[in-house]
Amino acid sequence: MPETVYPAPGMKGPLWRRSPLERLLTWNGTRRSRKRIFALSKAGSLGLASPQRLRALAADDMPLVFLCRNDRRLLPSFFAHYRRLGVTRFICVDDQSTDGTAEYLAAQADTDLWASPLRYKDARRGKSWREELFSIYGFDRWYLNVDSDEFLIYDRCFEMPLPRLIARLEERSIRRLAAPMIDMYPSSDIAAAEFTGEEGQMPWQVADCYDRDGYTVVRNARFQRIRGGARKRLFGSNVDLMKYPLMFWDKECSLGENIHQPLPYQRNFSPIFGVLLHFKFFSDYQERVQEAISSGQHFGGAQEYVKIMQKISADREIEFGYPGSAHFRDPGQFVEQGFAASPFDGSGGGGHV
Repeated sequence: MPETVYPAPGMKGPLWRRSPLERLLTWNGTRRSRKRIFALSKAGSLGLASPQRLRALAADDMPLVFLCRNDRRLLPSFFAHYRRLGVTRFICVDDQSTDGTAEYLAAQADTDLWASPLRYKDARRGKSWREELFSIYGFDRWYLNVDSDEFLIYDRCFEMPLPRLIARLEERSIRRLAAPMIDMYPSSDIAAAEFTGEEGQMPWQVADCYDRDGYTVVRNARFQRIRGGARKRLFGSNVDLMKYPLMFWDKECSLGENIHQPLPYQRNFSPIFGVLLHFKFFSDYQERVQEAISSGQHFGGAQEYVKIMQKISADREIEFGYPGSAHFRDPGQFVEQGFAASPFDGSGGGGHV
C-alpha cells in the first residue's frame, strides 16, 4: 500500500475504509498466525514480589500492566498521571532494576509487583510476561498496557477519565485503542535537560517538544504502520510507532510476534483516538543508549540504539529542535494537529473498518 502523510488535520474517524477483500485478508492472516504465535508463549515464569498477597481485580477496577527497568525517576510522574486518568491498580514486572525501582514499586499500596528469573529478551521481549499477567488477572476486561516511559493522552483526558473513554469505545464496538508513540525532547540544550521527577515534576516540563510533521502511515493486512518523528529525523531509526495501549483482553487476544501487531489483527484498524508521549531524551540519554546496547536485551542486537550511538559519536552536540518542532500545551492540540481524532466527537466512526 502507498504511504500517506501523517498527521491528518481534520481527522474525525478511521484513516481508511477497508474493502471486504482487505477485511478477508486480515481475517485469514489472523487465522494463519494464531497457532504459530500461541506456540511461542511461555507461561509460569513470574513470581509475586509485593509484600501483600495476590489480590483479585474488582469488576470496577481499572488495571494498568507495565514493564519497568531502572526508571525510578519516572515512576512518581507515571503514577500521578495514570491515577489522574482513573487507574486503580498497577501491575508491574520489574526487569531486575538496580536503581531503587523495585523498592519504590513495593511501597505503592495500589501496585502488584512481579519478578522473573528471565530477562526481557528471554520473555519474548516482555510479551510473555504481559500475557501471563492478563491470564492471572482475568479475561474479558479492559487493560492499559504500556511501558514506564509512555504516557497516554487523549482529547479531554483530564476531564473524561478512562471509564468514560471505554464507554465511548464500547458504544462504537471498538475493542482496542490505537495510539502512536510521539517522541518528546527538550526545547533547550539537551545537556541541561535534567529530569529528576522530584516535587511533582512531570516529564513534559523538561522534554516539552515533539515533531509536528515528517511522519508517514501505511496500512497492511495486520495494522496501521506509522513511522517518523524525532528518532527517524535525527538518527535514521525506522521504528514502528503505532501501539494499542488500551485493550479489551479476551481469549482471542495475543501480543503475537510484535507488540505493534497484536492478534486478532481485525481489531487494529479503529480510529486513532490518542497518542503515547514517549520520554527517552533527557540529559543522560547517551548513557541510557549505551546501557541498552550493552544489555543485549533489545530486538535485532539493539540496532536502533546502535544507530543512535553512531550519530552521537559523530556529533556530540546534536540539536534536537528544528522548524517543525511543536511545544506540548495540552492533549487537545493533538486533535487540532491531526495526530488523533476526539473519542468524544459523535462522528468518530466504529470499530469494523
